[in-house]
Amino acid sequence: MRNFILGVVFTVLLIAVGGLAYLLLGFAPTNADAQPSRLESWIASGALDTSMEKRAPHLTNPVPPTDSNLIEGMKIYTMNCALCHGALDKKPSPLNSSFYPPPPQLVVDPLDDPEWHIFYAVRTGVRYTGMPAWSKALSEQDIWKVTGFLSRLEKLPPGAKEYWQKTFGVSPEAAGEHEEHHTHHEH
Repeated sequence: MRNFILGVVFTVLLIAVGGLAYLLLGFAPTNADAQPSRLESWIASGALDTSMEKRAPHLTNPVPPTDSNLIEGMKIYTMNCALCHGALDKKPSPLNSSFYPPPPQLVVDPLDDPEWHIFYAVRTGVRYTGMPAWSKALSEQDIWKVTGFLSRLEKLPPGAKEYWQKTFGVSPEAAGEHEEHHTHHEH
């Protein structure tokens, strides 16, 4: 039994040292214009969710989801987030394929995470992704406003939908239907 346990420990150490050597000897690619593998995406996504669950406080959004607060969240998103995460006109971000991993296109593929999760990611950023810690540039109130907007993209009240339509020339629903139709034809 002792030899079996030592064999398992040795194997785990060998894999760890081999992986570290692979990285430190420069065998891992570093180009940001590549697409992450499914395995890498799965591992990174799982690690991010687990870390958020462990570290992020499960806070409740103190900013009520009124039309004016959601419109403010839209404006904050447009000014600070759209360049990487996609504009409200549903056009893909010009930087979408410039990051590794690519930033999620939040308007085209809305988040299904709880508000505390979104708030924490925006406030603290996400390591090794290019997502900055917005707590250095935005107030906590503004972070909650953009969080409220992002968590309600698919269920905005009439006033916020009207602002979206007037400002971006397309309604949130029509743009989403067009995108789904477009995506369906690409496959």
